[in-house]
Amino acid sequence: MEQLRWIELMRQFGLADNQSTYAELIRAYTEKHRHYHSDAHINACLQHFDAAQHLAEHPAEVELALWFHDAIYKPMSSTNELDSANWCAKFLAANDISAEIIQRVHKLIMATCHSAELIGNDERLVVDIDLAILGAPEDIYQAFEANVRKEYQWVPSFIFKNKRKEILQGFLARENIYHHAYFCELLERRARENLAAAIVLCAV
Repeated sequence: MEQLRWIELMRQFGLADNQSTYAELIRAYTEKHRHYHSDAHINACLQHFDAAQHLAEHPAEVELALWFHDAIYKPMSSTNELDSANWCAKFLAANDISAEIIQRVHKLIMATCHSAELIGNDERLVVDIDLAILGAPEDIYQAFEANVRKEYQWVPSFIFKNKRKEILQGFLARENIYHHAYFCELLERRARENLAAAIVLCAV
């Protein structure tokens, strides 16, 4: 989460540097309870975005949504995406960004709930980027699973495994995990192998 990158993004919106918001985001993503949903995850998302930004209709909005999509992350909360989206919307409104843009970015962040039908191209792109970890090499994927478990270490093992299995099976049951051909070709096969292996481990 490079400061210069943030400043450049602000420039694309015609805004000042907003260093205080950048600092708040850094503080949020480096909270001690974060093991996966951290600054490393955002950096990985931004790297995927760099390779796929040609797919975006509104690249700056997609990038901003990626910066904010896990800004608020409390493992015991069911409103993390909404809280993050609202924080971003409040930030944009305070900077006199149009209601149309605010609404679009809010929807992009809410798309990372992974529970609703995705309408627009950019919503699908944000979700593909957020789920790119599923198609990571085996060792990186295993580290991802271990870090998610750490974030829910307070949950008894049998409960966690049952819920995790349900979530992973939901992704595996999709006709396509990824929406854009670019991500399908790059990650779909590996993602399905990773998910299948993780589901087996949930039964152990």
